[in-house]
Amino acid sequence: MTQTHAHTAALDTRKTAPSNKKWTAPDFVLRLLSPLAILLLWEIASRAGLIPSRVIAAPSAIGETLWQLIASGELLRHLLVSLQRAVTGLGIGVTIGVVAALISGLSKRGEVILDSPMQMLRTIPSLALVPLFILWFGIGEFTKIALIVTGTTFPIYLNLFAGIRNIDPKLVEAANTLGLNRRELIWHVILPGALPSFFVGLRYSLGISWLALVFVEQINTTAGIGYLASDARDFMRTDVIVICLLIYSVLGLLIDGLIRALERFALAWRPSFVRN
Repeated sequence: MTQTHAHTAALDTRKTAPSNKKWTAPDFVLRLLSPLAILLLWEIASRAGLIPSRVIAAPSAIGETLWQLIASGELLRHLLVSLQRAVTGLGIGVTIGVVAALISGLSKRGEVILDSPMQMLRTIPSLALVPLFILWFGIGEFTKIALIVTGTTFPIYLNLFAGIRNIDPKLVEAANTLGLNRRELIWHVILPGALPSFFVGLRYSLGISWLALVFVEQINTTAGIGYLASDARDFMRTDVIVICLLIYSVLGLLIDGLIRALERFALAWRPSFVRN
């Protein structure tokens, strides 16, 4: 009985003894510390006159301007115009790239006909085509979307073509052994195997579409985030320019996250996408 009471007392002591384990902040809080410190130093330097507003506006001024643009509806109007241009150009470019890659990748004759012209065209910088496109199509919306299409077509084509041609020969051999015809082979083996390469090309095309959008929206435009930044440049509004840059980066991050989610869904059968 004495030993039992001693053991129980020892357990009670352990329960009541204060824990020596120290509390640590979550990782996301620690990650926010350095950006917040930078913003604080930036604000202090701006208020002290060390960073003139013509160089870059203070964070508080940028936040105030952002709220005004949101409240007035001006930011939403420009944002919708930019999104329409980017999505339209990206959609057309991806469609052309996919069709060309399927023709070249699945047929030797198609490769002979299409691959050489595509390889030649991809070496021409999209922005170098601006004078020619303006002469052909004028300075309207068609030219802007055509430049985005030109920039987004080739990453899709190159990556999907490589994905089709780099299918493991053992998979093709196994499919032939199982008696799959050519259509079934393409649908069940080649296209699923080339999907990872397609998503790599899609992410590249997305980045290029944003880069092209920044440029094309400064060609005779009256709306769009690029126009807003160009107009702010003329009036030395660094606060508006910073807001436009933030919008480009946040939108690019959100759309990239959407593509990643789609990739995880479409490639759920791959071992690398299986959750533990």
